Amino acid sequence: MFSKRRLIVFLFDILLIALALCMAFLLRFDFTIPQQQFDLFWECLLVVMIVKPLVFVVIGFYNSLWRYASVQDAIEILKGVTLSSVLAVAAIFFLRQFTPIPRSIFVLDWILLFALLAASRLVWRVWRETYVVGRSCEGPRTLIIGAGEAGSLLLKEIRRQPHAAYSICGFIDDDDRKKGMKLHGVTVLGGTKQLKALIAANEIEDVIIAMPSADGKTLRGIVDCCKDANVTFKTLPSIGELIDGTLTVSQIKNVEIEDLLGREPVVLDRELIGSYLTGKRVLVTGAAGSIGSEICRQVAQFGPAKLILLDQAETPLYEIEKELIARFPKVRIMPLIADVRDRDKIMLSFDEFAPEVVFHAAAYKHVPMMEYNPAQAVLNNVFGSRNVADAAHQCKTRNLVMISTDKAVNPTNVMGATKRTAEIYIQALSRVSATRFTTVRFGNVLGSNGSVIPLFKEQIAKGGPVTVTDKRVIRYFMTIPEATQLVLQAGGMGSGSEILLLDMGEPVRIIDLAEELIRLSGLTPYEDIDIVITGLRPGEKLFEELLIDGEGVLPTAHSKIKVLGPVHIDLQPVRDELGSLYEAARSDSVGELMESLKRLVPEFKPSYSFNGEAPHTFQRMRPDLFAPAHSASAKVIPLRKS
Repeated sequence: MFSKRRLIVFLFDILLIALALCMAFLLRFDFTIPQQQFDLFWECLLVVMIVKPLVFVVIGFYNSLWRYASVQDAIEILKGVTLSSVLAVAAIFFLRQFTPIPRSIFVLDWILLFALLAASRLVWRVWRETYVVGRSCEGPRTLIIGAGEAGSLLLKEIRRQPHAAYSICGFIDDDDRKKGMKLHGVTVLGGTKQLKALIAANEIEDVIIAMPSADGKTLRGIVDCCKDANVTFKTLPSIGELIDGTLTVSQIKNVEIEDLLGREPVVLDRELIGSYLTGKRVLVTGAAGSIGSEICRQVAQFGPAKLILLDQAETPLYEIEKELIARFPKVRIMPLIADVRDRDKIMLSFDEFAPEVVFHAAAYKHVPMMEYNPAQAVLNNVFGSRNVADAAHQCKTRNLVMISTDKAVNPTNVMGATKRTAEIYIQALSRVSATRFTTVRFGNVLGSNGSVIPLFKEQIAKGGPVTVTDKRVIRYFMTIPEATQLVLQAGGMGSGSEILLLDMGEPVRIIDLAEELIRLSGLTPYEDIDIVITGLRPGEKLFEELLIDGEGVLPTAHSKIKVLGPVHIDLQPVRDELGSLYEAARSDSVGELMESLKRLVPEFKPSYSFNGEAPHTFQRMRPDLFAPAHSASAKVIPLRKS
C-alpha cells in the first residue's frame, strides 16, 4: 500500500499523534498529570493511535507530494485532523459514558496535532529547497522580469527542480513599491529602465520575462535591451495558458513574433459559450487544420457531449484526435474522414451524428494557388460550404458558424470571391432556415499552416534570403488562440444571418515582420540574412479591407466583436446562379466560372487582365501583365522604430 518513503511519513505521523496527546494532557494539568487521570490518558492514547492513523489513510492523506506542500495542503491537513479528532472523541466518550472527562484536553490535542503535522511538512519543504535544491544552482545567472504571480510561480518551480536550470539572482519590476523587497528570498533589484546596468552589475547570462499579459511595446523594449546587453532572453506562455495557475520550467520559451505584436488577452464570456457548447454534439469541419484544430481544443474545454472531427487529411486528423483524447479523456472524440465536397457523405454524416453545433473551418485559403486552380477553389469553398449549410438546415442544427476572411471584401482573387459567395449563400439560406447561421470574418492568423511566419522561419533556418512581395504590403494579424476564442464567443452571440467582424487591431508591415524575425533569431537583417523583394503574386493586394460598401458596423456586447448591418438576399436567384457556377467548375470552364463569380459577387475585380484565357495559363505566359490594382492607405503599426 505504501512506498518506503510514505511508510516513513506514516510512522512519523503516528509519533506526532502520540506526542500531541501527551502535550495536551501536560498542558491541561500544568505538566503534572494526576494519578487518577492516568487511566484516562492510556485509554485516550489507545483510541487516537487506532482511529487517527486509520482516518488519515482512508482520506488519502499520504497521496500528496509533501515536497510541494502549500496552503491547500494545510487545508487538507486541517480537514483530516478535525475529522479524526471528532471520531476519536466520540469513541472516547462512548467508552467512558459515566466518567467526567476534561474537554479542554481534546481542544488542545486538536490544535497541537494540526500544528505539528503542518510544521513537519513545512520544515521538510524548507530544508529540501534550502539544502537539497538550493545548493545545486549550476544554471546560468538569471534575472526574472516581473515580480508578480507569474514570477512567483516561476521561481518556486525552478527551485523545485533537483538540478536547477537557472540560478536566480534577482527580480526586475517597474512597481516602485516593490524595489528592495524580497519575493521568496530573492530581491527586487529595480525597474526595466535600469535593466542593462543591472545585467552588467550582476554578471547576468539569462533573462526570463515573466509578464504573460505585457503588451508588445513593453516586450520589444525589454528584448532590445537584452540584445544590447548580449544576454539570452526567454518568456513564459500567454496568460490564457497559465489560467489554471500551473507552470513548468519546460514552458519557458523563446520570445516569438506573436509576443511582440502584443495583442491584449481575450476576455471570454465563458457562461455564454458554455450555454451552447456544454453537453452538446459539436462538429468541426477542417478539424485537422490550424484553425480547425484550435477550435477543437477550445471547444473540448467546455465539455461537449461529443466532438466530431471532420477532415479529409488522415494523418493530421489522427494527430489532433490523439492529442484531444490525451488532454480531454472525458470528452467523446469521433474522427470522421470526409470531404465537404462529397454532398452525399456530408448529408449521411449529419443524419448519423445529428450535430447541434457546427464550426465550418474547411476551406482552401492560399491565394496564388487558388488562382492556378479556380475550379477547385469553387468546388471546395463554395459548394463544400453549401453542402455543410444544407445539411445543417435539413438536420435542424441549432448553430452553424462559418469561418470567413477579410479577403472576401472587394475581392481581387478567386479565393476571396469564393469565400464571399459562401457568405452570400449562407446569408440567403438563413432567411428560410431554423438553423442559426453566423459568419465570422477576420484576417491573417499568425503561425497558421502556410502563413508567412512559418515561411520566414524556414527561410531564415536555411540562411536566407527572406522573400517579401512588396515593401508596402500590410496585413491584419491575430494569433490562433485569439481568433478561435473569438469565434467561439461570436458563435454564441449571433441571432442568425449576421456577419461578425473580429477586431484585428492595427495592420503591420510584412517587411517589419521579416526584419523582427531575423533579429529574434539572433541575426542582423541585410547583413546575416538578406531580404529580397519579389513583387506581388497573382490576386494579392497591398492591403486588405474589412468592409464592403454599404455594410454598416454596429457594436456588440463584446468589445472585440462587431456586427455588420443586415443584408437581405433572396435564396432562389443565388441558387440559380450557383447552378451555372457548378457546371462551369465541374467542366473546368474557367471563363464561364469567372463570369459566374462576377455575377454572384459584383465587387469581384481580378487584379490582372483577363482576355478570355484561363487565368492560371495566362499568368504563366504573361506574368508581366499581372499589375496590382490597389495601393496602401491604411495606418501601419511598425514592430520597431525606423
